Amino acid sequence: MPEELSVIETSDEVVYSAYRARRRDSRKGENGRVLVVGGSYLYHGAPLLSALGASKVGVDLVYLAVPKVISTPIRAYSPTFIVLPLPDSKLTVGCVNKLLKWLPEVDAAVIGPGLGKQKVDGAQKLVRELAFKGVKVVLDADALRSEVTQEVSGRLSVLTPHQGEFKRIFNKDLEQELEKRALTLKEAASQSKTTILLKGAVDVISDGSKVAFNKTGTPAMTVGGTGDVLAGVVAAFLALGAEPFAAAAAGAYINGLAGELAAQELGLHISAIDVAEKIPYVLKRFDRVR
Repeated sequence: MPEELSVIETSDEVVYSAYRARRRDSRKGENGRVLVVGGSYLYHGAPLLSALGASKVGVDLVYLAVPKVISTPIRAYSPTFIVLPLPDSKLTVGCVNKLLKWLPEVDAAVIGPGLGKQKVDGAQKLVRELAFKGVKVVLDADALRSEVTQEVSGRLSVLTPHQGEFKRIFNKDLEQELEKRALTLKEAASQSKTTILLKGAVDVISDGSKVAFNKTGTPAMTVGGTGDVLAGVVAAFLALGAEPFAAAAAGAYINGLAGELAAQELGLHISAIDVAEKIPYVLKRFDRVR
């Protein structure tokens, strides 16, 4: 391994650093408030899966802002989410203005799952305003465009691209060799002043200084939606107070362990919902009350 690349491997220790103890006398809202913004006429499942990921980590409140056209089935899925119907089918500037007026205080946000291809001006404004307010931001899927990611440069943020999305943002090819891939990722994270969680058979995480490899997971997790769950898990750790690198490393580790647990029961026949449902079983041993 090149001398300039020092790597840690995710383990229980990264979870302990990201998953804080809960105060015995804490009140609703003190243990994390997450906003998920996404969805479109075609893609209703992605933002719901991100919301599930966040809620299964154990945050107190999850707000789900989706186009009105898909808000009813999402509301019907679970009474635990606070659904904010957006008037347009796409994330327009008008939608963002309304959302910012409605939105109560949140600690972290996932932007992008299920948005589909569209103009980025609405996402740009939303991300800019949230970051300015100190909200920690996870950019995923269709929000992973250079015009949007530059809005979180130097802010508390995590980008969660796969290889193709990484190329789209940074116009850089990734080597197959893991160490060379990590060096390219570290350089991109340093230049963009963000934390990047590159999804793959081995996840690579870097904030431009530190680098981590995550080797949890299973080939069963190639099923659609597991990345959406991951984005919600990372946002939950951010909402609970973790710094971006720790949140990304812990999120990748826990999401992979949840997938492994689901696959132990169901083999190569799991869904993203199965992964989300296993998160509490994986995290329970890390629970602490003070």
